[in-house]
Amino acid sequence: MAANLLRIATHEAENQLALSLRQAFLLLESNLRPPFPLTIPTSEEYQVLNCAILYGILTQPHHAKTHIKHLHAVVSDGYAFFVNLLVQVTNELLEKLVDSARNQLLWVTGEMVDVSAVGFDALLVSLLRQVVGGDFTDGNLWLCFEVATLFLSKWDSLLEEEPMVLTSGLYAFLRLLADHCRVSSRNSKLEALVRLEIEFCLKMLREQFHLCLKVGRDVIRLLQDLHHMPEFQAVWRDLVLNPTVFGTSGFLGIAQFYSTRTSSRYFLLRIPPMMETHLRFLLTQVKLGGQKRHQAWFASKYLFSPDRETLICDIVRFICCTHHPTKEIIQSDIIPRWAVIGWLLKFCRKNYVEANAKLALFYNWLFFDERADKLMDIEPAVLLMVCSVPKYVEITNSLLEFLFLLVDNYDMEHKEMITRGVLSSFNCLISKGVIHTFDVLTSSGVIFPLLRERLATFLLGMKAGIAKELRPIGVSNQCLPALKFPNSSCIGTPTPSPKKQQMGVQESQIGSNSIDSVAHPRTLIEDLGSLVQNLVEAIKKSDEAGLSILQKILDLYVSIENLPASGPNSVRSLSAKISKDLEHKLFTPVQCFLDERYSGTEVESVTSIIIRKFVFSQKERTQEMLSCWSMDGFPVGPCLLSYASRLAYEANKLDNLGKSIVSDSLPKLKDSQVPLLKFHVKDCHNPLNSNQKCFETFDSLSELDRELVAKLIDDVFIAYKCFLSHLKTTFHNREGETTLSKLLLSDLISCSKWKGMRLKYLCQSLFSHLPDLSVGEEGIIRLLMSCLDDGDILDVKFDIGLRRYSLFGENTEAILSLIKTSLKWESLEQHKFWGLLGVELAVSGVRLEKLILNFFCSAEINDPSLCSTAVGGLLSICNSRAPTPELVGAVILLPNHVFQAFAAAVLSTWAHLNASLLFDSLAEFSEKHGSQNGESIFSNPTGVMVNHSAILWLLNYFDARGVNLSYVLGGS
Repeated sequence: MAANLLRIATHEAENQLALSLRQAFLLLESNLRPPFPLTIPTSEEYQVLNCAILYGILTQPHHAKTHIKHLHAVVSDGYAFFVNLLVQVTNELLEKLVDSARNQLLWVTGEMVDVSAVGFDALLVSLLRQVVGGDFTDGNLWLCFEVATLFLSKWDSLLEEEPMVLTSGLYAFLRLLADHCRVSSRNSKLEALVRLEIEFCLKMLREQFHLCLKVGRDVIRLLQDLHHMPEFQAVWRDLVLNPTVFGTSGFLGIAQFYSTRTSSRYFLLRIPPMMETHLRFLLTQVKLGGQKRHQAWFASKYLFSPDRETLICDIVRFICCTHHPTKEIIQSDIIPRWAVIGWLLKFCRKNYVEANAKLALFYNWLFFDERADKLMDIEPAVLLMVCSVPKYVEITNSLLEFLFLLVDNYDMEHKEMITRGVLSSFNCLISKGVIHTFDVLTSSGVIFPLLRERLATFLLGMKAGIAKELRPIGVSNQCLPALKFPNSSCIGTPTPSPKKQQMGVQESQIGSNSIDSVAHPRTLIEDLGSLVQNLVEAIKKSDEAGLSILQKILDLYVSIENLPASGPNSVRSLSAKISKDLEHKLFTPVQCFLDERYSGTEVESVTSIIIRKFVFSQKERTQEMLSCWSMDGFPVGPCLLSYASRLAYEANKLDNLGKSIVSDSLPKLKDSQVPLLKFHVKDCHNPLNSNQKCFETFDSLSELDRELVAKLIDDVFIAYKCFLSHLKTTFHNREGETTLSKLLLSDLISCSKWKGMRLKYLCQSLFSHLPDLSVGEEGIIRLLMSCLDDGDILDVKFDIGLRRYSLFGENTEAILSLIKTSLKWESLEQHKFWGLLGVELAVSGVRLEKLILNFFCSAEINDPSLCSTAVGGLLSICNSRAPTPELVGAVILLPNHVFQAFAAAVLSTWAHLNASLLFDSLAEFSEKHGSQNGESIFSNPTGVMVNHSAILWLLNYFDARGVNLSYVLGGS
């Protein structure tokens, strides 16, 4: 009787390929054992025999070596037919293969590599394509581990027979590594896999660099996502500073990568065959206007979880560089590629995912050479920008902004090459008739003025046939480093176009006020001094006049290239003069800032104007002035933090953030509901609007996309973080080492003391927008526990339960350290702490069993009076969890010295709520830790220390029911 090959549900029809293999096996089963027939099979018989042998290998692991010897004896085509069968099984059946068959498939693949079978490279590629990005299920991680192991163990054979398949492994594992590293801290199963992937990729980059060059420019794109890893930082340094270390003759730098187009076959590596089928159906059969249900089905199948979102950049790369439609499809009403990509961009929920998707869309633009690159690679991006005007103009603005951000900041060392590539892209798109004119972009009133001007200036370079040195749009180089320190996450959160717009219009504003923006620096400095002198008189006339002068001072201040380091016009002197003139109006504690009674009168205050200038300009100069005021004792940091938190509060209040893609615009807003948010957005779009007239010309926030508002708010928090970084450097130079989290805590404490300040809203914004500085930070969490009342704690529980943010993170060691620290807190603080921790552990990936064992085995547990609240918290958490084998095992193995009834109490609760699951888990735990003769650890101790209260409860429980414990647990 043939064993099962697949896991098939009762309602599913049998797969035809599996059926043919099974029938061949049943037909020839008697001939598959020694002695083998000596007759030479015909071509048809040979194929049937190959099918039978393959089925035997996959379903009979104990006879696999016999079957493979049989195959070696009869092979007459270099294993070509057999390998082709393996490719079909991999592509069509791998997901449904029973576990033993999956193991056998990997084993026989290794055998085919050993004998250099014809087409074994295609088989390896098929296996690589089956490893799904963003999928952290056990089966997918196992497959990835086995394939990586196979590539490393067969390194020499692959290098000798099919070295190009190693480049496929490099592309696949570089891409997978970025996903795996992002979540490895919360998934211990990934640690070994990540080490294996790093080993293979570094082996390729260090030992076979000449092969890596053949992959082309996308190697650099993939390495960007790994810049934070020490192993790849060393590779980056050598690529930029010491290219000769790679030992490849003729390699002089990464420009050689940039100049080589990556073959389309590499992009297929990250698209599983079934997904490719569905994508090609969408792009060749579905008509524009009827695609919504097909897209919804595709998203539910392949993008259903947040981790799967990282696949979007791979899909965009596939659509741009691999799927090139025929002329007939282009001229038909089939949904175009650009429309599908636009939908995918709208599907991005995380900043770094959106940034990687946009980079995938524009990457070939940066290095485009008509002689070597393909027009179809760059076509979707320009059509998406052009066709999104005017209905989806936010997409056009976002893409143009990102493109110029790449030109200015992607690689400062090769900026001229990138500029030339983008100019060549525009030129080729026009000359080949993809679009006939750029007027829709350069003349449309709905596109941001600064972007229109920038594009028009840029296109002049194309017409002149030169790549001019273009003026940067005004993005902070601190947040966007050159390629020497690659940072794709920074590219993922570019300074929004309204900021760039403000900087350009501010310069024109200075000109309109009779201040020549190209005057001699000395003249500008004198004008600045004059304006500062006039500030006091203007303030005496009216607040409006004083604010107008202050606005002009700030505009001129950020436009001057070099201010003297000392003297009356130095940064220090100017900041001191302004603070003296403004007296109590500068960075005053906010009254009722986060209270419902807040009237909105402070949106045009001195503090708000300075903050907006800092946020929109992001110049080093404004950093220095803010630091001067902070050193003078002004609460700059707390005001920045409260401003950012108020914006986030107002946006969340109207449910502007975190919505699904149901509506592209914000709901209609009332001025009284969101005064600061509305003024901030208006000021961003109308940088001259220090007067009421400009304020009134902006109709409603409903004209803006919610994603743009979200980015504006993110940028305020980024600006605040930049301020903290600058302040940290100052503290380090003057007072020794400090951290950004400590500075944040100091600001948070100051804000919490202000009248009417709601710490709950600060908490929401901090953990949502600055998780790297706040999550798991003892001081911040202790402050919340001491200040939040029961109502606020309940609201925070709701937020955590809805996974809007995390307080504690998923680092088990960090949480354990926090628990130990909390033992010294006040009793009420501990109860609040455990209430919040319990909610978060219920929705996080933290391994509770590891937390429990480490806590009960620690030295701090020796004092029952000190630990009672913590143990009670753990008891409640355990009682709310299902009894898994790992968790049950942890409870069974708890030490006996303190809180002896804990284990029995937990087991009793589990028995009452889910007895069958409890005892299944007990049996599995007993089997895992049992003795070699199969006896249970409860009846025959194996050196494992079992909790006394647990074993006593189990004995009493089963004695009361007349059942033998060893029998239930699988013992003899």
